[in-house]
Amino acid sequence: MPDKSDKQNAPAAAPRLRLNLRQLEVFAATARCGSTRGAADLVARSQSAASAALAELEGVLGVALFDRVGRRLVLNENGRALLPRVSALLEQAAQVERLFGTAHAAPLRVAASLSIGEYLLPELLARWKTTHPASPVELTIGNTSEVIDAVAALDVDVGFIEGPQTHPQLVLRPWRSDELVIVAAPVHPLAGRTATLRQLRDAAWALREPGSGTREAADRWLIERVGALRVEFELGSPEAIKRLVAAGAALGCLPREVVAHELAQRTLVEVDTTLPRATRRLAIVLHRSKHLGRGTEDFLRLCAESAPPPREPA
Repeated sequence: MPDKSDKQNAPAAAPRLRLNLRQLEVFAATARCGSTRGAADLVARSQSAASAALAELEGVLGVALFDRVGRRLVLNENGRALLPRVSALLEQAAQVERLFGTAHAAPLRVAASLSIGEYLLPELLARWKTTHPASPVELTIGNTSEVIDAVAALDVDVGFIEGPQTHPQLVLRPWRSDELVIVAAPVHPLAGRTATLRQLRDAAWALREPGSGTREAADRWLIERVGALRVEFELGSPEAIKRLVAAGAALGCLPREVVAHELAQRTLVEVDTTLPRATRRLAIVLHRSKHLGRGTEDFLRLCAESAPPPREPA
């Protein structure tokens, strides 16, 4: 017959959890899509099931997580506080599912500004893939503002940007430096000579679009020293800028890595000036509250190991 002391010494039963992963998955999907209809498509459930799961979650927590703005559901203060923790839980749950097989290995989700994404990351991603063959790679390329938004919204695991940026939910890690150079066609009047500030001011220019890190850096370097420029072309593609410049239509200002091949082939030439060298730091962007998986940590380690020593401005 059981002793009464056994019952007294028995550990207390753990409190029953009222949350479940399906509710959290629907919440994260709704935050991403802005509607339960979009969330339902994302998690392969009916809209009524998604709406019910979200209502159950809000009932368990005793708070509303979204404000309705028109037809969209927008995270309120409670939802913004919850989302990073939910994302971390869902990532850890996915890792549990992957413990005993690699058929569904976690993807590496990266966002990068255009210059970094097209000219610096492809080789690093290829190297990372050799040690993570079962993990797909998702690379999103946009301007610096779009990368910041993607990391803040937890749509990606890590971002790479050009230039200084701040955001209350993000942490920036210095990565490597690059250098802006002024380029021209070999037949341009300023090719092969030292351009004066007035000549630079009077020339036609092809620059990146406002909002890009390259454009912000070019404006800081050139406008502060040269004055207002004749910007004839504003383009969202470095390749388009290089083609315009090679055709003799304008001067361009791009990172050295972006024009390295053209300079070597002499389809573009660097314009000599009296300006100081324009170096800047590239940065890795992470969400303060996001749990990083092992694959992402491995990629960040590879990026750090491959970065050349920083070059300081002349």
